[in-house]
Amino acid sequence: MAEMERLYNSVAPLRNVAALVTLIERVQGRQIGLPGMATFYGPSGYGKTTAAVYAANHFDTYVVQMKSCWTGRKFCQALAMEMGLQPAKTIADMVDQIAQELSFSARPLIIDEADYLVARAMIEIVRDIYESSGAPVILIGEELLPQKLQKWERVHGRMLDWVAARPACMEDLRHLEPIYCPGVKLDEALRQSLLAASQHSIRRVSVNLSQVAEFAATRGLEAVSAEDWGERGFFACQAPAPRRALA
Repeated sequence: MAEMERLYNSVAPLRNVAALVTLIERVQGRQIGLPGMATFYGPSGYGKTTAAVYAANHFDTYVVQMKSCWTGRKFCQALAMEMGLQPAKTIADMVDQIAQELSFSARPLIIDEADYLVARAMIEIVRDIYESSGAPVILIGEELLPQKLQKWERVHGRMLDWVAARPACMEDLRHLEPIYCPGVKLDEALRQSLLAASQHSIRRVSVNLSQVAEFAATRGLEAVSAEDWGERGFFACQAPAPRRALA
């Protein structure tokens, strides 16, 4: 538990964490009559789930991560269990249970991987929960989630805002260094190369920092420069090229 607290306290300055925190604060503090749903979206690897976990702890929210195989019933059961409720028998009754708990607790609801809600036509369940509770509901998904929601006008029209996750920047990399490459000093040229090779993905930056840490550990280095790294490649976003069959 202490390790998790240290990790998420460390990622707090990441700009996508700050963006999601600000979005939730806006939805919570909205004026009466304004809609209470919002969407945080962006490509895979931009740290949206990390931001969601931090925000869930910061705001004491309810949070559920959708799975591709879930049905509407399974989604409602998972959400009810997240709230410590014994799921009712029907979806309709579970929606009432969940909405009542959100209304009484005044806690926001975060739904990660929300693209699956649209793909499996379950998004109206979320709208029902929102309408019955009035609680802040934050959807987190991929880059095209706002466009996917356009076909659901009754959901689309209840969005207070759409906030795009941003690509990793040098400041993000510096914040991640002590987590994934502790005790090792990187020079600026190596940082620039690592960020570019990671295609500004938070996930790839973290993976590549761990590779630098491993490189430093195996050579007993306390600092690694671009010259030390040499022609070694970083973990790339593209899949490796297929190998030729051996003769």
